[in-house]
Amino acid sequence: MTANSISKTLFSALALAALSMGGCATTATAPAASAQGQTTQAAQFQKDREAILSMAGTYHVSFDFIETVAFDIDYALKPQKISGGNEVVRVIADEGDYISLQHILVVGGEEKFPVKHWRQDWRYEPSSVLIFTGGNSWERRALSPAQAKGKWSQTVYQVDDAPRYGALGAWSHDDGYSGWNPPAEWRPLPRRDATTRDDYHAVDAVNQHTITPDGWVHEQNNTKLILTGETPQALAREIGINTYMNSDDFEIAVADDYWAATKDFWAEIRAEWDRIEAAYPAFGLSVQGEPEEIYMKILALAGAVEEGEKTAPAAAAEARAVIADYLVTDPEPLSARLGGGE
Repeated sequence: MTANSISKTLFSALALAALSMGGCATTATAPAASAQGQTTQAAQFQKDREAILSMAGTYHVSFDFIETVAFDIDYALKPQKISGGNEVVRVIADEGDYISLQHILVVGGEEKFPVKHWRQDWRYEPSSVLIFTGGNSWERRALSPAQAKGKWSQTVYQVDDAPRYGALGAWSHDDGYSGWNPPAEWRPLPRRDATTRDDYHAVDAVNQHTITPDGWVHEQNNTKLILTGETPQALAREIGINTYMNSDDFEIAVADDYWAATKDFWAEIRAEWDRIEAAYPAFGLSVQGEPEEIYMKILALAGAVEEGEKTAPAAAAEARAVIADYLVTDPEPLSARLGGGE
C-alpha cells in the first residue's frame, strides 16, 4: 500500500464515519473504529518512513565485530576486528512505499576518493522478499498479505548492485526510539572473512537498525554456519555494531561528485538485476566466495564513466555482459554449489 493509497483509504474511512454521525450509536461504532484503525496505520507508516529516511546523511562510521561463542571444541575465537571511515548515504529513490539508500565511502590519505559501498532498499508490505540461500545464490520467498501487513522488507545489495541478503520486519517506535527488528536470515560472508578464511559458508544474521539522536546504529547478531553437512552446523557466534554518527568534517563532495557522474550507469545496473530477480525464482553466480572478479570489472566500468572514457549506456552494456557471464539461472543443490569451495 502506497502513501497515497493509505491517505485515500483514511479519507474514505473518516468520511464514512462523519456521515454515520447522524444515525444511531450502534451504526456509528464500526465506521469510527475503522477510521481509528486507518489513522493508526497511517501514523505508523509515516513514522516508519521518517525512520528509514533519517538514515540518509553524512557520517563517521565505526565497524566493530567480536566473536563471543564457539560451538566447536577445537575452534578458537578470532580477535576483535575494528575499523572505520567516512560515509555518505543518499536517497536515490522514494516512491512512498519504496525507498532506496545508496552508501558511498570517502577514503584515502591526503587525496580522497570515493568507493561505492552497499545499498539498502526498503519496501512496504511486499509480496515477496529476496533471500540468500548459500553458495552465492538467492531466491524469492513469497509472502501472504497477512505476513507482510505493516512490515517492511530490507534488501541489501553488493558494491556492484548484485544482491546480498534480505529480511522482513516491523519498525517499532516505542520507548522514545525507532528500531527495525527482523528475524534471523542467511547472508553471505562479510568481506573481512571471505578474503581471509574458508571454514564456514554463511551467516545466520539478525540485523537490527536503530535510530539514535546523533545518527543510527546497525546491530548484528551473527551465527557463522558450516553448510557442508546434512544440516547447518554453527561454528561461532559474533556480535557486530556499526555506528553511524553524524559528521560533516570530511570531503563530502567527493562522494556526491562520483554519484553525479555515475548515477545513470548504476541505474542501468540496478535495472538489470531487477530484471533478473523478476525473471528467475532462484538464481546465483558461478563464482563462489568473495565475488571480487565480478565486482571489480563493473566498478572499473563505472570508473571509466566517471572519467569520461565511456558513456553510461556503453559501459552498462559491457556490465550486462559481465553479469551474464557469471549468472546461473537454475542453481544446483547447495551441496553441489559448495563442492568447489566457498
